[in-house]
Amino acid sequence: MPIVYVAMSGGVDSSVAAALLKKRGFNVVGVFMKPWQPKLESFCLWKEDREDAMRVATKLGIPLLTWDFSKEYKREVADYMVKEYKLGRTPNPDVMCNKHIKFGLFLEKALKEGADLIATGHYIRIQKSKIKNQNDKLMFKNVFKLLRARDKNKDQSYFLWTLTQKQLKHCLFPIGDYTKPEVRKLAKKLGLPTAEKKDSQGVCFIGPLNIKEFLKNYIKPKRGGILDTNGSLVGQHDGVFYYTIGQRHGLDIKNGKGPYYVARKDVKKNIIYVGSKKDLSSRKFKLTDTNWINPTDRPVDNRLRKSIINRGLDVRVRYRAPLSKAVVRSNGEVVFKKSEEAITPGQSAVFYRGDELLGGGVIK
Repeated sequence: MPIVYVAMSGGVDSSVAAALLKKRGFNVVGVFMKPWQPKLESFCLWKEDREDAMRVATKLGIPLLTWDFSKEYKREVADYMVKEYKLGRTPNPDVMCNKHIKFGLFLEKALKEGADLIATGHYIRIQKSKIKNQNDKLMFKNVFKLLRARDKNKDQSYFLWTLTQKQLKHCLFPIGDYTKPEVRKLAKKLGLPTAEKKDSQGVCFIGPLNIKEFLKNYIKPKRGGILDTNGSLVGQHDGVFYYTIGQRHGLDIKNGKGPYYVARKDVKKNIIYVGSKKDLSSRKFKLTDTNWINPTDRPVDNRLRKSIINRGLDVRVRYRAPLSKAVVRSNGEVVFKKSEEAITPGQSAVFYRGDELLGGGVIK
């Protein structure tokens, strides 16, 4: 049977993923990836997680390797996050972790070590199909599709839009057809020590700290004004970097009016502009770093240089946001059928056709 290296985080999802593959007869090797953790914390989350992963590996009778990716994690995820906040954007570190660490470093090293496949505990489904080769209509080629998880409440496809065909041919997602309650029930049935372990919340490497507390260690506070849409001063802030588009809570405004939402930020002038909920609405935006999982879905320009578009797609502009109908143009422009709230630079915009994840990009 093929050798599968499973990314084991010490949580219940990756534990069950490894158990399912072992049950199916795969030759399973567990791998715990040591992340970066800031020195400003007095505890060490990753050690506890590794101990949990070791207990699961012992229960399943599989080896567990520990790979230290802390330097790469700091460079590709943590430093990226701080840099984006300094520029006034709101990044998505989970997307970068998947792109550079789990499906970058981990996949590359696993294949070098002799793995045929890798697996993770992500809630997403993968489907293999055949399509006609564009250069030779008599030939067919394999194409891998990513589909939203059966459990729509836990679906993690939003964070996986950077994946490519080259990566997907080596990937398995064993729990994509299970709901979270089913995963926990299965973990209990198998006697896995992580069956009752709580799900991790927030950004994994900062633990119980909130984003603002973490950022203050890397970006110095800088007081500035909060203006309403008429240009009137309504409050003060301690740095535009710490606030995100659509944010309502944590604003130092005491004029008795509102509610106010962060509608716009001017990083150079260190000004936050606030308004009502309707001031958050917009119908279009532009993308950068766009990726199409199946390149044949990519919009192209015709000979008249007019933008050819992908019509009728569902687009999600932040995790947990509803899917909204939109057109995606070849120049990276996305136009919604109806106005969408709080389109935030730095966040991911992800495209779907039905349950299929087509790709995505970063909002400019």
